[in-house]
Amino acid sequence: MRRILLAAVLSLGASHSVLAADPPTCPDAAAMQAMAASLLSNAPVQAFTGNFSLADGLCAQGKLVPAMSAKLGAVVGWKVGLTNEAAQKRFGTTHPLAAPIYEATVRARSGASLPAAFGAVPVVEADLIVRVRDAGINQAGDDHVALLRHIDQVIPFIELPDLALAEMRQMNGPNLLAVGVGARLGVVGEPITPEATPDFAARLGSMRVRLATEEKELATAPGTALLGHPLNVIPWLVKDLASRGLALKPGDMISLGGFSPAVPAEAGRTYTTTYTGLLEQPVSVSVTLQ
Repeated sequence: MRRILLAAVLSLGASHSVLAADPPTCPDAAAMQAMAASLLSNAPVQAFTGNFSLADGLCAQGKLVPAMSAKLGAVVGWKVGLTNEAAQKRFGTTHPLAAPIYEATVRARSGASLPAAFGAVPVVEADLIVRVRDAGINQAGDDHVALLRHIDQVIPFIELPDLALAEMRQMNGPNLLAVGVGARLGVVGEPITPEATPDFAARLGSMRVRLATEEKELATAPGTALLGHPLNVIPWLVKDLASRGLALKPGDMISLGGFSPAVPAEAGRTYTTTYTGLLEQPVSVSVTLQ
């Protein structure tokens, strides 16, 4: 019996050694440059499979961003995706994911007309941006009023992400990280100057966010749809960036996430996101896809 147990232990130890010796699966620079070329030509890409992990996806993202920014412009901030539990379950994660956004992501203004085929798998999301006033946001913790002291703009935002994969059934957290969490285009509305008060923070949480076309409502959600409160996204991002050796900077824009599921981008439609309850009158942002 002792010999059997010893053999089992040795076998278990051997299996752990094999796992520890597995080679990393982060794609090389050439693979990521090829992926960027496909994405920038609106061609779908193949998913990474096997033991491709979140760490591998983050490694891949680091190689993708320079190639994407050559066409989309400089990095101007960050987007946070999967900011609600349903989206996390869909992608097999237990937390949000983040990636850089580009000048092109925030270039278009409300009322703009953009091509519907802006990506391989183009979608539309009701979102919201905040702009960082100063680096103190990295030490503000999770108090909403304290965070608002380090934000100088709240911006209505429709994000136009590209989910990218040829086979969407293979999309998961690691692949979403690898494709930059889909960061591509977007449309911004008129900036709102935030108030560092409990009242303004409460309105951010209690507002209703509605995404609609000319014909029908597509989705509606409360501000609490994003991690319980839109400002809760910021301390999560601060910690995520710190794990990468990075921090938020003055002027950084933060796309806080989708208030509702992404919907397919359709040509000939005008999409409008309306925020009710944030200010005295509803504010909105719209884009027409051609």
